[in-house]
Amino acid sequence: MKRREVIRDLFLATGGFVLAFSCRQENRKGSISLQHFSITATQEQLLKNIASAIIPTTDTPGAGDLGCHLFVLKMLDDCYEKETQEKFIKGMDALDGYSKKKFNDSFVQCNQQTQQQILNETEKGNAGSTVLAEFYVIMKERTVEGYMTSKYVMTNINKYELIPSVRYNGYAPVKF
Repeated sequence: MKRREVIRDLFLATGGFVLAFSCRQENRKGSISLQHFSITATQEQLLKNIASAIIPTTDTPGAGDLGCHLFVLKMLDDCYEKETQEKFIKGMDALDGYSKKKFNDSFVQCNQQTQQQILNETEKGNAGSTVLAEFYVIMKERTVEGYMTSKYVMTNINKYELIPSVRYNGYAPVKF
């Protein structure tokens, strides 16, 4: 009887350790698999917040809702050189550092108005870092590209047609 209780307690303790370790935010990897670099879940959340600030949710879904930050990461992984990828990661860290320096809080923990203010200062060049400016340019360009080519925008807003043309109308009068 005691052996069963010991085994049960051992399994419960092991499960508790595994659960506690997996809940640590900074050790978790991002939800997308990348070939040339890796990001944490915290960094992925930062990118999602930036994308949501660039194209916010209104009566249509925003860039964060459509997963444009994942598009940015995939484009960065597939289409950019190693040094640009490293600058992007450094710029992401610089943005978070700028937020902590100016507002005593990380970018993710700031409210939407503060996040928008940080991005406006970055876009105007008031943040003071060229790495941060380069990061923001790539992030903004790829976020807009990912949003405009997303399934939602192409089917619900742009009314994508496989072959855009004038429709055939067999009853149209012919003028000579």
